[in-house]
Amino acid sequence: MKNFCYFLLAAVLPFLAASCGQKAYTPKPRGFFRIDLPEKKYRLFNEPGYPYTFEYPVYANIVKDTLFFDEKAENPWWINVDVPQLNGKIYMSYKQIGAKNKLDKLINDAFKLTYKHTYKAESIDEEEIRTPNRVFGLFYEVGGNAASAKQFYVTDSTAHFMRGALYFYAPPNADSLAPVNKFLEEDMRHLVQTLKWRAN
Repeated sequence: MKNFCYFLLAAVLPFLAASCGQKAYTPKPRGFFRIDLPEKKYRLFNEPGYPYTFEYPVYANIVKDTLFFDEKAENPWWINVDVPQLNGKIYMSYKQIGAKNKLDKLINDAFKLTYKHTYKAESIDEEEIRTPNRVFGLFYEVGGNAASAKQFYVTDSTAHFMRGALYFYAPPNADSLAPVNKFLEEDMRHLVQTLKWRAN
């Protein structure tokens, strides 16, 4: 019996010694890729024939938008601020206020487009926009996994109306997109603060 105990101890001891040196597996929390954000710097969009000017990031490109939901854009002043490095785009549609486009209808349409996201949104916060350049409107922050978390509309209330919405070429995930959403929100706000209308 004594020999059996020695044999058992000799057989088990190497396994115990080996297991003491190994670390137990600890599951890691789910993480996201690190995103390198570019340095903030702006340039002026001041193209002839456009009824507006504004400043936009140097890491973005202005692309003329010719289609709206597969139909021809209403006028030649619709553009996109494309940020390829961050896989995002600010869609900007412009309309002239008049008999065809009454201000209250344009504001109502902008409201409806933003609140289309309510089925995915956890919240929608509105913030008033008012600049010295006769630019008035609302900035929307849509919480949760909505397709577009940052949107705005601006107008001078007599001739010009513009709507902007930020989208990413990625599935909407509020957590993973949070740093990029915040980064590009600053650019959208800068764009609005520097926006100036031109006479039609």
